[in-house]
Amino acid sequence: MAEETLDFDLLTELTEERGVPGYEDRIRDVVRREFEDSVDTVRTDAMGNVVGTLEGASEYSVAVAAHMDEIGFMVRHVTSDKDDTHGFLKLDPLGGWDARILKAQRVTVHTDDGDLPGIIGSPPPHTLDEEEREKTPDVEDVYVDLGLPAETANERVSPGDLVTLDARTERVGDTVTGKALDDRVCLFAMLEAARRIEAPDVTIHFAATVQEEVGLRGARALGVDIDPDLAIALDVTVANDVPEFKKGEHVTRLGEGTAIKLKDSSVITSPKVHKRLRSVAEARGIDYQLEVLPAGGTDTAGFQHSYGAKPVGAISVPTRYLHTPTEAAHVDDVAGTIDLLEAFLETEDGKFDYTL
Repeated sequence: MAEETLDFDLLTELTEERGVPGYEDRIRDVVRREFEDSVDTVRTDAMGNVVGTLEGASEYSVAVAAHMDEIGFMVRHVTSDKDDTHGFLKLDPLGGWDARILKAQRVTVHTDDGDLPGIIGSPPPHTLDEEEREKTPDVEDVYVDLGLPAETANERVSPGDLVTLDARTERVGDTVTGKALDDRVCLFAMLEAARRIEAPDVTIHFAATVQEEVGLRGARALGVDIDPDLAIALDVTVANDVPEFKKGEHVTRLGEGTAIKLKDSSVITSPKVHKRLRSVAEARGIDYQLEVLPAGGTDTAGFQHSYGAKPVGAISVPTRYLHTPTEAAHVDDVAGTIDLLEAFLETEDGKFDYTL
């Protein structure tokens, strides 16, 4: 068990902090604070990406990316006195939501004057007819109840204000669960690896990226700005190792090790990169599993698409219940991800031939 080695206070702070695509301010402050004592320089670009750089002994450079943003919402409408006497909000999604899990959730509305609690309403089932019970909901059908009069709601909330789910991070058995493990658990792994590495042979750019959930936008920009020789992305991946899925549908399984990505719907990782990741894991005795993800994309593709042909790889944390407020990862898999990233970067000397 890796319980003793993980900084759960930091992991909890990262996962409970709020930061939707394009508005990662709060989590960005945490990242900059954590970089202060572990890297040589820290910079933030115009999009909001944070890059902490460890200068190496050579000009060869490696970019390591984990995204800061979480899925959330933007307020698109606040009911007026003419609409209703009570204050309700209609939402526009920021990132990919399954609206089925939204009913009866607690949320936080982030306004210029502070945060407001709210709930997403759900009518009692015995008031619904059969057609209403069977209807697949859309995000557009969701509304937030502020528990306030419409006049007060309009004074305190405006279109463009942001909304996130309200969920605590907790230990459940051998797992850690909460909102925004996607991708704060990998942000945590990157920060921990940066803290461990000293005097690398190559320059390492640890990149906390923005707007991954809406199209890998931060990584695409950084691929141009940093122009690394090699890029490694960290993200969560599907672990459907639960009763309703057959074994062939699991993708990964909790507790069986960090995942080395072979492909997802956005990228096919470089064979030479993922083979070296496997070699390092085996040499260090780090448990790993191979990831073939049928759908979904990561910052890996953002770097590959942006400035010439780049060798890219990815390390993933197997996670159950993605894009819900109860995402769950095994603590040993988190620890293994940190160990593999550290070992890979420590042994990178810029002389490996990744060309095909």
